[in-house]
Amino acid sequence: MKIGIDASRAFIKRRTGIEEYSYQIIKHLRDKLDGHQVILYVRKNQKVDFDLPENWKIKVIKWPRLWTQVGLSLEMLFHPANVLCVPAHTVPIIHPRNTVVVIHGLEYEIVPQAYSFWERIYMRFSIKNSCRWAKNIIAVSKNTREDLMNLYKVPGEKVAVVYEGYEENFKLEISNFKKKSNDPIPKPYLLFIGRLEERKNIIGIAQAFEVLKEKYKIPHKLVLAGRPGYGYEKIRAEIAGSPIKDEIIFPGFVKDEEKFSLIQNADVFLFPTFYEGFGIPVLEAQSLGVPVVVSNVSSLPEVANGSAVLVDPNEPGFIAERTYALIGDKELRDDIIKRGYENVKRFSWEKCAEEMAGILK
Repeated sequence: MKIGIDASRAFIKRRTGIEEYSYQIIKHLRDKLDGHQVILYVRKNQKVDFDLPENWKIKVIKWPRLWTQVGLSLEMLFHPANVLCVPAHTVPIIHPRNTVVVIHGLEYEIVPQAYSFWERIYMRFSIKNSCRWAKNIIAVSKNTREDLMNLYKVPGEKVAVVYEGYEENFKLEISNFKKKSNDPIPKPYLLFIGRLEERKNIIGIAQAFEVLKEKYKIPHKLVLAGRPGYGYEKIRAEIAGSPIKDEIIFPGFVKDEEKFSLIQNADVFLFPTFYEGFGIPVLEAQSLGVPVVVSNVSSLPEVANGSAVLVDPNEPGFIAERTYALIGDKELRDDIIKRGYENVKRFSWEKCAEEMAGILK
């Protein structure tokens, strides 16, 4: 059997959520599809940075624009796969009968103000059709599955829930990092990592931080790490008018080794976003013994499963209050850290890939 995998998102240089998912799922599927021919479809100038088994091949599709709907469609027309796996929610118009698509969330429907009009139109068209065309759908959380069923009327029997994983091996690498006295980000600090956009509630996080500084007098900085997204100009303008703007640090996009070092040295990891299909950063922080504050909406209560402090993302004052509790209450802090260590045991890329391989085969 010939299994094709859309790898176009997996090998971009600066990966975030969906791209990281694509990369990790492909990496961990390598020993799980023995006996089948596997084809990775990549874009021009993309390079696979890990070894592949003999039964795996790379096919470069050089189509410059509309890569999925034209380039990948033509490939499926002239060299069809028996099964096509699409890890990033966009199924090509021409596709095999046995197509499996991963849907990561319907955030553009739940938080429409965080997306441009054309983004919403494109995502709605793409994902609705992907759900219609695919034989099997993988949702990354029960919350995403419910959203698909409620908003798009997708039959429940068509959707399997396969949780995402998180990078486990980085813990060994971090021990090699030495904390330098001239570190540009002085401790203590609170941390957010992700795309700096409206959906991530960056303004709410900054407002909560202002309360923490003015009401609770904490000595911390706030680090907002990530590349700009939709609404970034509004975010920067809002923060520029804050009396504690000099206490907020924007290091930009951070590579893995920098990211995990940043997480490890944070006092609290803040992730009170308006919507998440899953939320890998929560697991990354928990695995490093950092207590996490998350929203009480979307998939985050499901992923945290009682191991994080839950807050209303629309209430900066409450976010500040619960964050301060984690800073000042050692018993609460230790309990949340312990619960976090236990929680991450439920998730791994190995398990995620194993379940996906079962669906593909």
